[in-house]
Amino acid sequence: MTARMKNPAELLPDATKGVQNIYKAVYKGGVPPTTLELVHLRASQINGCGPCVFAGVSSAVKNGETDKRLHQVVAWRECDLFTPAERAALALTEAATRLADRPGAVTDEIWADAAEHFDENQLAAIILMIGLTNLFNRINTTVREPAGATW
Repeated sequence: MTARMKNPAELLPDATKGVQNIYKAVYKGGVPPTTLELVHLRASQINGCGPCVFAGVSSAVKNGETDKRLHQVVAWRECDLFTPAERAALALTEAATRLADRPGAVTDEIWADAAEHFDENQLAAIILMIGLTNLFNRINTTVREPAGATW
């Protein structure tokens, strides 16, 4: 696949400055980096964003994630490889990524489960990671950014 155009984040570099500051804040939010990587990967899988899946797997491995668990992220509900906190983060990720699928996608039950495992700063970090991932998924799929691209 070839890109339709140069990535908008490269064309408008001032935009990436703000995004990089948000990422720094997210990783200081107290959530284990491996959990944030799982969140990023799952949202990217849902959105079919090849570059973000590729980058997400690479980043997760750098943060200590195992191949066994990475292969199961897409089917996290059907396996016992993820902690209750990770499962809550993945459920929140799916609900917040699939907002258009149903009204009230982030149910009180999903929220309560996440809030049981994460404090408000950690929830903020997870929500921002979900939002940033969805932003980049939409950019990359729109311009047909090829998987394996480096920015």
